[in-house]
Amino acid sequence: MGMQISPDSLALQRLYQWEAQAPDQVIYTQPLGGGQVRDYTWRQVMDQSRRMAAHLQSLGLQPGDKVAMLSKNTAHWLMADFAIWLGGFVSVPLYPTLAAGTIRQILEHSDAKLLFVGKLDGWAGMKPGLPAGLSCISLPLAPDDAAKSYPAWEKIVADTPPMQGNPVRDGDEIATIMYTSGTTGAPKGVMHSFNTFAWGLQSGLKRVPAINEHARMLSYLPLSHVAERALVEHGQLATGMHVYFAESLETFAADLQRARPTVFFSVPRLWVKFQQTISAKMPPSKLDLLLKIPIVSGLVRKKILTAMGLQDCTFAAGGAAPMPPDLLRWYNKLGLDLVEVYGMTENCGVSHATLPGKQRPGTVGLPYDGVQCRLDPVTSEIQMKAPCLMLGYYKEPELTRQAMTEDGWLKTGDKGALDGEGNLKITGRVKDLFKTSKGKYVAPAPIEDKLVMNPAIEACCVTGANLGQPLALAMLNIEAAKQAQDATGRAELEASLEATIKSINATLDPHEQLDCIVITDQAWTVDNDLITPTFKVKRNRIEDLFATHYEAWVGSRKKVIWFKS
Repeated sequence: MGMQISPDSLALQRLYQWEAQAPDQVIYTQPLGGGQVRDYTWRQVMDQSRRMAAHLQSLGLQPGDKVAMLSKNTAHWLMADFAIWLGGFVSVPLYPTLAAGTIRQILEHSDAKLLFVGKLDGWAGMKPGLPAGLSCISLPLAPDDAAKSYPAWEKIVADTPPMQGNPVRDGDEIATIMYTSGTTGAPKGVMHSFNTFAWGLQSGLKRVPAINEHARMLSYLPLSHVAERALVEHGQLATGMHVYFAESLETFAADLQRARPTVFFSVPRLWVKFQQTISAKMPPSKLDLLLKIPIVSGLVRKKILTAMGLQDCTFAAGGAAPMPPDLLRWYNKLGLDLVEVYGMTENCGVSHATLPGKQRPGTVGLPYDGVQCRLDPVTSEIQMKAPCLMLGYYKEPELTRQAMTEDGWLKTGDKGALDGEGNLKITGRVKDLFKTSKGKYVAPAPIEDKLVMNPAIEACCVTGANLGQPLALAMLNIEAAKQAQDATGRAELEASLEATIKSINATLDPHEQLDCIVITDQAWTVDNDLITPTFKVKRNRIEDLFATHYEAWVGSRKKVIWFKS
């Protein structure tokens, strides 16, 4: 496949290299609350990680044993991961928003022998998911209850001499098991080795020269997710860049201002929110006008980017869902070229991306170096092959077999098409396609991407198997839900939603046009199982809850329906 993986590029070897070469370089900045922060250098990080590794070994854990982590992103999330690797073990990160039942499922399925509990918002609801008798260690910033109940990281580190020497692990050894967010069925444990991550990073960094030793990044998307794990953890190991952590949603603006990231990755939802915040302060027509005036335009751009904390950003990217072309154009006018990336847990997040400065709206660009891509001639399913492919699903040989073709390519489950330049367009999920009663197939994803451009809509789902026309279900964001509580506000919202449907329908084929949009009064959350921790809507759950009403809604002849559950 062209690129050889040198042992020097594996995670542990990188740690030893930085520890020896740049011990006093500040690499993490961790908010402690109340505006206080703490910086950590390579020397401090490695000292703590070595001490914890020695402690884990003293507990009688065997090489290859699984150690789980349940925490929001912090400097100690990464130190715990390093300690697990140094000690000869395998890390199992959990999303910090999971419900108790899923936590239990993953901890039992992964055979976790120990759990690190860190910074969490909903600990009281999660704690019942811990299997009886599971050993735990509390990380700094863990909830008070966890800090009181379990041995504390700080005390263990103070009492334990550091592990000596620089033990290395074979590149083919399992480094981590990452559980997918489970849009369908139980989460699957994706096994990755030290090699798969190292190869993925080598390939990815060729495309993103902005990730280098001078880069700054804000880590706020879950580290248990493959994109953040590859970009932040492994990107930092490869380059030595400075990682800042976010404290909370409320402090996010201040966290961004502190980090002034040079590289910023986000989900489309947040790029939309940034845009809406700015449009609320400066009407789009006024902004367009100002950006046309030569000297003023530069000042306006700088002012807006500085307000977002992105004035130093040279590489901005979005992934996890398509970026609406209007959004790309809007940021482009501000001087930010958003790159679209495409990948999945099963391939280390390394598959396709658009090229910086060459936007191709509606596509995810070209394959990374060393990645092969093809479309299934019958179903148009995207299939890919590269040395960053998973080793398989933990304890699920049959599911692993189903995920691969006979000749060893990964079946992504996404449908695609290629444009004249070879850019990949994602046209939906193979299994999300549904047939209307007219016998025509509808791909819901592209229609949903248009709907969420209405600033009132937080999440939506297009459905309608066996109906004459598809319909949309939507949840309003907090501001819009408040607005809908009085009659005038509701009438305004209704007019805006009707206009949205009308303009979207004008772009769709007749069989895809939406009959109506139904606004549900209940929030869609991880707790009520309507969305995954990565904000993907669980379609089958939506169908279970609402399908019995479809006929009545369509029969009502209304364009906007307010549904009381």
